[in-house]
Amino acid sequence: MLPISDDNSDRHTTPYVTWALIAINILVFVFLQGFGGNAAFTYAFSTVPGEILSNTDIVTSSKKVLVDGQTYLVPGLQPTPIPVYLTMITSMFMHGSIAHLGGNMLYLWIFGDNLENRLGHGRYLLFYLLCGVIASLSHVAFTAFTGADPLTPSLGASGAISGVLGGYLLLYPTRRVNALLGWFIIAIPSWVALGLWIGLQLVSGFGAIAGESDGVAYAAHIGGFAAGLLLVKLFDRGEPAPPPRQERWAQRRW
Repeated sequence: MLPISDDNSDRHTTPYVTWALIAINILVFVFLQGFGGNAAFTYAFSTVPGEILSNTDIVTSSKKVLVDGQTYLVPGLQPTPIPVYLTMITSMFMHGSIAHLGGNMLYLWIFGDNLENRLGHGRYLLFYLLCGVIASLSHVAFTAFTGADPLTPSLGASGAISGVLGGYLLLYPTRRVNALLGWFIIAIPSWVALGLWIGLQLVSGFGAIAGESDGVAYAAHIGGFAAGLLLVKLFDRGEPAPPPRQERWAQRRW
């Protein structure tokens, strides 16, 4: 089941920040990551748990790995020209593939504008970035707890977007969400759509603990979602009043 839109009938502001975030993510992927081909840039600005835990810029050599009889050259970690803690910001604007980017931007497009309308542009941006940082820290803590490879870089906007989903669920639990189910479009309340989503993250996260990792940072999704639930009320300014209706001159009767 894939969400494709929601009810925007009460949105009164233009979601400039959401549009800007989407544009930045796309531009970074296209021009700086070279559609994922610029491994040096990607490996320099991704979040590496080992670097965050040690506050040290770690550089490693490339290595060959054998997968299904095929030999691949995996790039090593590159020098990071900024403090390593700032990679928790830069990494949330990078993606591993077009599908990765497209999925994240779809969720941000659907759910971000409503939250921006509710929080206001500045509060919404701060909320988004804060949830993204907390999501990265959750992944770092999970890596240390499970003993996973601390030198595996992570990237993507999904942690921050998970915070948006958590905030959306708390503020708009019954908002209508249109979802694609097979060949049909169905309307469901947001608590169903987002409840199923976070349920999948929890199940997959427990699978990762059991050693069934598929390379997705589920702890970041769970941590970001929890941050959104817990923090959104601190940023909430209440339901904004609709703008006054402009009476057109041609409609006036004198």
